[in-house]
Amino acid sequence: MQSLANKLESFIAFTGRTVSWLSLLMVLVTFVVVIMRYLFDAGSIAMQESVAYMHAVLFLVGAAWTLQQDAHVRVDIFYSRWSPRAQAWVDLFGTLLLLLPVMLFISYISWQYIADSWRVHEGSREAGGLPGVYILKSFILVMTTLLVLQAVANLLKAIDVIKNRGAQG
Repeated sequence: MQSLANKLESFIAFTGRTVSWLSLLMVLVTFVVVIMRYLFDAGSIAMQESVAYMHAVLFLVGAAWTLQQDAHVRVDIFYSRWSPRAQAWVDLFGTLLLLLPVMLFISYISWQYIADSWRVHEGSREAGGLPGVYILKSFILVMTTLLVLQAVANLLKAIDVIKNRGAQG
């Protein structure tokens, strides 16, 4: 079980570290857009939209890595004071009752939305904008898939803590 959890987490960490480079690329593209606008009085809708696309992909793909790193915002007034076993129980039930159902629901309700976008090969509404809005929308399913994989890893780790702590005391 722990081996599978480690493999899943390695994959999630790889995707998170890889997509994190988009933040640097966003800064560089934004810098170029500003220089073009104010020094050359020129603009590019496609470049501006590319920043929004990168921002969306960064958050959608990076969400699972953020969960893995325990970096999501939460209020843990009680959780932080509990034993590792109690925390594992909270993680187990939170994953089973909240994270997994929400990810499955998002996948279900977004499926037709994404399929419709693919059917018409949806592009930008702006003249000179980027094509491929349908590809961007597909990242919703990438997010839910990655979060489900991280949820499985979290479940396996929580079960391991519960079993090992239960056997000790």
